[in-house]
Amino acid sequence: MRSIGFSTGAVARSDFHAALSLLTANHIQVLELSALRLSELATLVSSMKHLDLSGFSFVSFHAPSRFELSDEAFVVDCLRQLLPFRIPVVVHPDVLYTDSRWTPFGDTLLIENMDTRKKIGRSAHELTELFARFPEAGLCFDIRHARQVDPTMIEAYRILTQHGFRLRQIHMSEADTASHHRPTSEYAIRAFQKVAKLIPLSVPIILETLIDEGQSDISTEIKTALRAFEVSEQSTASTRIASETLR
Repeated sequence: MRSIGFSTGAVARSDFHAALSLLTANHIQVLELSALRLSELATLVSSMKHLDLSGFSFVSFHAPSRFELSDEAFVVDCLRQLLPFRIPVVVHPDVLYTDSRWTPFGDTLLIENMDTRKKIGRSAHELTELFARFPEAGLCFDIRHARQVDPTMIEAYRILTQHGFRLRQIHMSEADTASHHRPTSEYAIRAFQKVAKLIPLSVPIILETLIDEGQSDISTEIKTALRAFEVSEQSTASTRIASETLR
């Protein structure tokens, strides 16, 4: 059985208290605390010691997705307060400006693969270069980003076969042309199923599908994720075809 949960930002945008209440009420045990915006970081970090996270079997923390080099010292100082908790910290590679500031995170640093809006971390090759800089880091595999880079999912296959041993969590969602998250379509489900076999059942799946304004609901999105990551004969065949294509 897959372990599936939500990002707090998808459930209640910047109101992580409301998100935690809703997820707890729905018996969700997989959680990503989201501080995607720089303005959310300090408040969420300072609240960590007061949050009751005992009901969650997996907890990670998403660092701000965009900030300037001038903000890096502040961001890292905030995130270092999480080190005693030993929870994974998901970071976009284009904000890893100064290697020496991030190496102390060791294996709690999770580098996320990017879509084509970014100039780094989009492919298996670019991830290889990043992991050379941060050899202890893990991988947060964003399956939507991989599909956007290559709709055939061959690049997703490359990422998972070359860096799968680093895999620590999955991000799942779909987005419109403006890159706004939306409920996952049947097309996306079929694409995700192509590489489902390469993702161990033990790896937690974080849903970033927005439900904060009634776009969907927790139960529906959990069921959708279970379908997207089911290992079927079709997904096994697709994985084999991708393997043969790359030979």
